[in-house]
Amino acid sequence: MILCTHRCVFAGVLLLSAAQGAWACATCGCTLSADAAMGYSANPGWRLNVEYDYLHQDQLRYGTHAVSTVPNGSELEHDTLNRYFTVDLNYGPSANWNFDLKVPYIVRTHSTYGEFDSSRPLPDLSTSHSSGQGDIKLIGSFQGFLPGHNLGVQLGVKLPTGRYGTDVKFNDGPAVGAPLDASLQPGTGSIDIIVGAYYYLAVFDNVDAVVNAQFQSAVTEKMNQSGKDYRPGDSAALSLGLRYAKNANWVPQLQLNLLHKSADRGALADVPDTVGTVLYVSPGLTARVQHQLQAFGFVQLPLYSNLDGYQLFPRYTVSLGLSYAF
Repeated sequence: MILCTHRCVFAGVLLLSAAQGAWACATCGCTLSADAAMGYSANPGWRLNVEYDYLHQDQLRYGTHAVSTVPNGSELEHDTLNRYFTVDLNYGPSANWNFDLKVPYIVRTHSTYGEFDSSRPLPDLSTSHSSGQGDIKLIGSFQGFLPGHNLGVQLGVKLPTGRYGTDVKFNDGPAVGAPLDASLQPGTGSIDIIVGAYYYLAVFDNVDAVVNAQFQSAVTEKMNQSGKDYRPGDSAALSLGLRYAKNANWVPQLQLNLLHKSADRGALADVPDTVGTVLYVSPGLTARVQHQLQAFGFVQLPLYSNLDGYQLFPRYTVSLGLSYAF
């Protein structure tokens, strides 16, 4: 726990959100997790985190700037509203080891005008409203390298437990019954390997800093009768964080989160619109509610984006959570 004893380790952002952002922005999913706010504890025992992430992608961007339209023949997206509910069960058998199970539930609304033609009026919106379990992650950590347990490495796996491929379809509009793009499905259909490392350091009185890196790559992919049809692109994240812990009951925090995602592949992938690099600044606060219960809130603001193709981008994201140590 981040507000507890000297045995605690502030981990920063070690995991990406359980689902990709959207067809029109697979680069911009939320990069916060409960670890970012609560820290990565070296105390043995169980901990339960519950997190809510709100991400509304309503700004169309190309490269480094916002745009109002797309070329003829390209899809003109309207918006995507993502709400992620994640239950995170964490167990530390000793100060050196920690195991983390993340189970996400995704509620998503997506709308699009379809293929754009400047010679014609915009068609009616096609919309999709869907919800369901996303892909589960299981992460193992070892942090026994240093006496302070402030250097750790992680190895994990993402499992294809969410619906994927063409399972989620448009509910109404001209495209009713047609499947959404693969990156808008609750799951990717792939098994992914996750590797990461973090290092924590007290830099001034009451000021702690953390740096961590994380990489995720699919090692299997969805198959159909014609062969390989979807493989999510690799993602790499680098995070820097500071927290001011003079008052143990109220801990302000600030993070910089850099994310790069490579192109999705396969027949169902929207290859040109799934590549990009984004940088966020994320101010937040952790509060002690009771001795074993803590709460956190973060706002994530984009500082920079360089996106291939035309992608929907959020103006901000919000993350809220509770953490209880048993």
